[in-house]
Amino acid sequence: MPLVTISKELSDTDAQMKRSRLEAAGFHPTLANENVALCLGTAITTGGILLQVPADEADDAKEFLNAPPGAPAE
Repeated sequence: MPLVTISKELSDTDAQMKRSRLEAAGFHPTLANENVALCLGTAITTGGILLQVPADEADDAKEFLNAPPGAPAE
């Protein structure tokens, strides 16, 4: 299954937090460009740290991340 980028983060902390939230909710996220960004000391030069999920999870994962904190899961 191909991966789809659902978010670009300039902060490793933000990327890790979103990845963790998705994993806890049962999604299968990965981070791309993370190692390069950390080696260079900036994510700007790499186009950001890419938060990716399998294509069949993309819509639900975006909706989950955009939901207000404390919103009930469907």
